[in-house]
Amino acid sequence: QVRLVESGGGSVQAGGSLRLSCTVSGYTMGTLCMGWFRQAPGEARKWIAGISKRGDDTYYHDAVEGRFTISRGGAKNSAFLKMDRLNADDSATYYCVARAAGCILQDWRADSKNNYWGQGTQVTVSA
Repeated sequence: QVRLVESGGGSVQAGGSLRLSCTVSGYTMGTLCMGWFRQAPGEARKWIAGISKRGDDTYYHDAVEGRFTISRGGAKNSAFLKMDRLNADDSATYYCVARAAGCILQDWRADSKNNYWGQGTQVTVSA
């Protein structure tokens, strides 16, 4: 019954920017921590960013730190991912993820049974 919906994907030239959005519906039991994964064709799904329930702690994979910024939206259990200075290695399907518990850095695993997943949005960067 919990649904996460991403938006904002598309095609962009290398060096450009995109902002992804994620909204959650069907969850009525409190605040969720939010995050983002991405998956390129033939590769494993990889965690890239997370944010705490209060929004005061953020975490990033080394591949995107300094270029991507995760934030919580004004609405409860919503999130954004601002992506700057994009390059071809950033081309992937991006997935919004939410968790009710276990929201510190080491808890963000693709195979976690506690993850709620969005359907994904495609990002293509032209070199």
